[in-house]
Amino acid sequence: MQLSTRVRYACRALTDLAAHYGEGTILLRDIAERQGLSQSYLENLMVSLKAAGLVRTRRGRQGGYTLSRPPEEIKLGHIFTALEGPLTLIDCVSDPRLCPHSDTCVTRDVWREMEQAMTTILEMRTLGEMVRQTKKKEHLRTGGPGGLC
Repeated sequence: MQLSTRVRYACRALTDLAAHYGEGTILLRDIAERQGLSQSYLENLMVSLKAAGLVRTRRGRQGGYTLSRPPEEIKLGHIFTALEGPLTLIDCVSDPRLCPHSDTCVTRDVWREMEQAMTTILEMRTLGEMVRQTKKKEHLRTGGPGGLC
């Protein structure tokens, strides 16, 4: 199992926005440049993230993107769900009626535990925390003040 490129890139872009939260709108080309991502790919991602209520846009001279709420309030689970839908490793975990063996299947129990563990992590990590971790790693790497890409 691998996380989609959409989720990974969205997390990077939103962490970048979170690092600049409160500074006004941020141009998508600046995010793309700092994160080494395709601007056109980010444009497509931002459509989904805006529809999910995670970002706001402003057109015009002062245009760009901002988070719709403080970074501490946006969890990685919100991003995952916005782009991929609910986390479900296997259909029988969320709907036992799909499998006649669900009552006795030990592998289903393992899949449920894995799903719960991943959901727990995605629901406890916020963009604010991601920014703090980025700054800490940058500080360790450079020996100086931290920053986000």
